[in-house]
Amino acid sequence: MENWLTSRNFYRVLFNETLWINSAIVIIGTLVIYTVLRTAISFFSKRIARLSEQHTSKFYGIAGEILRNTSQTLLLIFSALIAVKFIDLPTGWRSAISHGWFIALMAQLTLWLDGSIRLWLSNMLREPTHVRNPVTTVILGFLLRAFVWAMMMLAILSNMGINITALVASLGVGGIAIALAVQTVLSDVLASLSIGFDKPFEHGDFVVFNDIAGTIEHIGLKTTRIRSLSGEQIVCSNTILLQQTIHNYKRMQQRRIVFKFGINYQTPAEKVRQIGGVVKEIIQQVPKTRFDRAHFLSFDESQLTFEVVYIVLDADYNIYMDIQQEINLQLMERMAEMNIRFAFPIRRIEFTGGTLPEVSIAGNASNEEERQRANA
Repeated sequence: MENWLTSRNFYRVLFNETLWINSAIVIIGTLVIYTVLRTAISFFSKRIARLSEQHTSKFYGIAGEILRNTSQTLLLIFSALIAVKFIDLPTGWRSAISHGWFIALMAQLTLWLDGSIRLWLSNMLREPTHVRNPVTTVILGFLLRAFVWAMMMLAILSNMGINITALVASLGVGGIAIALAVQTVLSDVLASLSIGFDKPFEHGDFVVFNDIAGTIEHIGLKTTRIRSLSGEQIVCSNTILLQQTIHNYKRMQQRRIVFKFGINYQTPAEKVRQIGGVVKEIIQQVPKTRFDRAHFLSFDESQLTFEVVYIVLDADYNIYMDIQQEINLQLMERMAEMNIRFAFPIRRIEFTGGTLPEVSIAGNASNEEERQRANA
């Protein structure tokens, strides 16, 4: 009896004219709507691509790339959901289709946002005029994409009637516990993000802090690696590094140089007056320099001290040393022409009262002892 009823119901469904008409409407409508939507997306993506060629803004290029990467599966689902609107459905089916609309829409929006984030970050890394920290860019991209996907999942769960308040509270408590467990690592990660955004230094910069001097070789997730002048690699925690006072010499555009030299006390005052002008003339003749001042500064212990200040119009240290060497050599030549002697340390001892003790030379004393041995 049951087999007969089952077969009877099967034949009733099989020869149900309304079912086949509705199925044909949905299938044909899905194919037509899918073709129309796909053609429209292709048309707009090509128009945006032409606009991106006419404008320097990267917005059109990113928008066109996102449209071209539209999910074909979700597009087919959208077409089917639209086609289902053309037939009569039970109330339960209508509720399920409304949920399907929301899920498909949120999934496509999330895919678009995820693609736009990836394209934006890849364009940032390819910019020739700005050197980006790849580690910071990867972290930023991961956080943004994780946030977008998390919001999508929570929105879908909320639309399906699931209470997400407890879930969000649980995630918050779990996040706090994890943060406390790995707070050292997180502090270095946040410091890496700070370095990426604030840019106190970048890859290739020459920095000095405390007793460390070297070139930034790598800015990592937890540490920064510096190649020192002596050749070894120095690994420093990002958090500790940001707590230091860092001198970034790569961003220096010019150098202010102060140096001193001393001349003999026997130099006449007339010649001392001429030295400042001579130094000015020497510095002005050297390329990539700007003279500031040269003054007779003080009477020191064994010299008359001059202080000279000038600007090197180049940040390269080797160029500065070449300039200083040329100034020193020309200064020696000009002082020799003026018959002015450079000072050197002199110590005078004056003995007053009494008589000087006898001083015997070591060689003479040994000769006297030899004579006494010979006479004996």
